[in-house]
Amino acid sequence: MHRLSVGVEVRKFPFLFMSFKLFRLVALFLSVFFAMNYAAAQVGEPVPLPTAPAPDVDSRSLNDWLLRTHDASTNRSYIGTFVVSAGGNMSSAKIWHVCEGKQQVERVETLTGAPRSIFRHNNQVVTFLPDHKLVRSEKRESLGLFPELFKSADSRIADFYKFRQEGSERVAGLDADIVMLVPKDSLRFGYRVWTERKNGLVVKLQTLDTEGRVLEQAAFSELQLDAPVRMDKLIQMMGKLDGYRVEKPVLIKTSAGAEGWELKAPVAGFTSMSCYRRPVSAASGTANTTAGEGPLQWIFSDGLASVSIFVEPLDRQRHIRESSLSLGATQTMTKQLDAYWITLVGEVPLATLRLFASGLERRK
Repeated sequence: MHRLSVGVEVRKFPFLFMSFKLFRLVALFLSVFFAMNYAAAQVGEPVPLPTAPAPDVDSRSLNDWLLRTHDASTNRSYIGTFVVSAGGNMSSAKIWHVCEGKQQVERVETLTGAPRSIFRHNNQVVTFLPDHKLVRSEKRESLGLFPELFKSADSRIADFYKFRQEGSERVAGLDADIVMLVPKDSLRFGYRVWTERKNGLVVKLQTLDTEGRVLEQAAFSELQLDAPVRMDKLIQMMGKLDGYRVEKPVLIKTSAGAEGWELKAPVAGFTSMSCYRRPVSAASGTANTTAGEGPLQWIFSDGLASVSIFVEPLDRQRHIRESSLSLGATQTMTKQLDAYWITLVGEVPLATLRLFASGLERRK
């Protein structure tokens, strides 16, 4: 495994980890932090399963549970501190969340590493980087913000995951029910989820490998539900840009077919969700990038896990060797395909990324 080149790829695409599943706002800054500070995740100890596991629950119960967690994450106001651990590394951040009708506002402050503040007002996201006096302001369709893990009930999920209840525990001083989402094949990871008993807010999440070992964990260490968070104050803080250089990168919505790409062999359970091209002017300054050839991102999901395929013109000075890397639950691999350099990132086993890579094809 050639570690350096993958690390360069991860840093080159700061939006690599902003897809649809796991604590997206956390991943925006913490996954990149992990990528720059360790080369490969150390696999955790096997998670002991209950001696007499509860029976699997039908798909209707699974969908009801998913909707309940979604509603709890969007309809509750709260203040909390959460901790993310992966590969022997640990980072934490504080989140303020408030909702008024259909309006959602969040503020997230890193507590470890370089200072960073992220604000979200519906689909508008503003990231403050104080050390660089830089603000990035952009619109995104969805970030799936932690703890809003599941946007809605997706009937596909029950086709590829089994739903099992596993008792209860206290997390951050709250009674929480535990649920296992067990994959039915080896193409995806499993999840153990703790939800606050009264309303269903996700308070802890573990991503498990195919052997049941913990790859990654996110959990609230303290949580104040129904906290008095003022939306107008957060919006006011979000707009204080004095002294900062403001960047407004633009993602151009497109389709893989329109860009000349197809997946000749679908990967079971994964559906194309969206496809974007980042203009050359916002595409991280690639010297060899030609007009109209900014990086392309093609996103797939099975309802829980996501995979992104990034495509850019080959630059032989930077793209030296194909490689792969594990960052907690996130796997990354790179490969050359004709005159293009392909980067695949997903919260799936590396074998699943290889299926995507082998199926990707340039239309003649």
